[in-house]
Amino acid sequence: MIKKAFLIVCLIVGNMIGAGILALPINTGLSGFIPSLVGMLVLGGAMFFSAVVLSGEAIAEKVESFNYPSLYSKYIGSAGKWIAILANMLILYGLLVAYITGTAKIIGDIFHVPDSQHWLIMLGFFAVASMLTVLRSGLMLACMAGLVAFKVAAFFFMTGIAEPHIDVSHYSYVDWAYLPATAAILVTSFHFHNIIPNVCREMNWSFSAVWKTILLGMVIGYIMNAVWIQVSIGVLPMGASENGLFWAFQKNLPATVPMSHVVSSRLFVLCGVGFSMVALTTAYMTNGLGLRSFMRDLLVNHFHVNVKGLDLALAFLPPLLVSLIYPDIFLKAIDLVGGVGIVVLFGILPAIIYLKKAGTMRARALAWLILVLFAACLAIEVLQEFGLLRLRPEMEYWNPPAVPSAHHLSAG
Repeated sequence: MIKKAFLIVCLIVGNMIGAGILALPINTGLSGFIPSLVGMLVLGGAMFFSAVVLSGEAIAEKVESFNYPSLYSKYIGSAGKWIAILANMLILYGLLVAYITGTAKIIGDIFHVPDSQHWLIMLGFFAVASMLTVLRSGLMLACMAGLVAFKVAAFFFMTGIAEPHIDVSHYSYVDWAYLPATAAILVTSFHFHNIIPNVCREMNWSFSAVWKTILLGMVIGYIMNAVWIQVSIGVLPMGASENGLFWAFQKNLPATVPMSHVVSSRLFVLCGVGFSMVALTTAYMTNGLGLRSFMRDLLVNHFHVNVKGLDLALAFLPPLLVSLIYPDIFLKAIDLVGGVGIVVLFGILPAIIYLKKAGTMRARALAWLILVLFAACLAIEVLQEFGLLRLRPEMEYWNPPAVPSAHHLSAG
């Protein structure tokens, strides 16, 4: 059981430490180091709450075919089922698009590959990551454990090399008013909930083992996210100059790109590329696995279609096509995934389930607190997407050459 728990923790960490950690410093850094840590703690705690709720539901049913549309249909009706289906498609498709386009951004910028050839990078990553995703369960978990071990080693080498370049004065900057704009990326960085049914099954439907394993995986993820934010904010310039946080935000770049420019070390570049590629690959594997299972369930149980290979085609080809058509969608894809899809499917709906089952005033108060928190995250994202809310950093401090549009400044 200990060996299996270790593999499941690796699976959770592999899911969490993906595109989210690469985008975190760029988005949350605009609110400051301390606000970033507080935001991660609050929304990470809320995501742990929803994970425990969903784990309890999966364990109560103890069936291989457990899926979220059926779960929400049970508590909320037909509307709940279709909201879950649409939200899950947005999450899984959006994340795979972020992984594919993020790879092209990183490899293309660091190795000076012309934009016109980024499609080759996308195709190469897609082929390798998809092949690893469809391996049989035991082999896939073993590959995942090895990749996570490499990722952790590369992460600590990379951050260790960058530490001497830190300017501690950067940590004094705070902009609490901008923190709500970072909710989408914060929620995404704690997302692994699509694999909760797999976790429960692998842990033999033991609630105690499941929540402890999930907590350990999330704590490791929090520590890695916090260290990476600390290093990135400390190293990157705190203005709108080239390779600064604001510059990278406007360019839709993962944090490793400006970091590789500022930290002039070949070893850092190698570690950064290795970490980024493995982080995106492991996250692609876990979410790709969830997307394939979701498509199979949707085809067989909802549309009564059972054509061999159709689940694979519908799971992996649409994200590839979107990535090839919109190669600069990296941060926007993450924002929509987190601010709408994850918040609805793994925030608001689990809170409603808990509220319906709450038997005490304390439980109901907790359910309402979580529900209001996630509802606020959704409202902020939607209002920003429609241009009705303009959350932006302290412009006097960042002093960009020109005031960017609300579309560029929204974290959602």
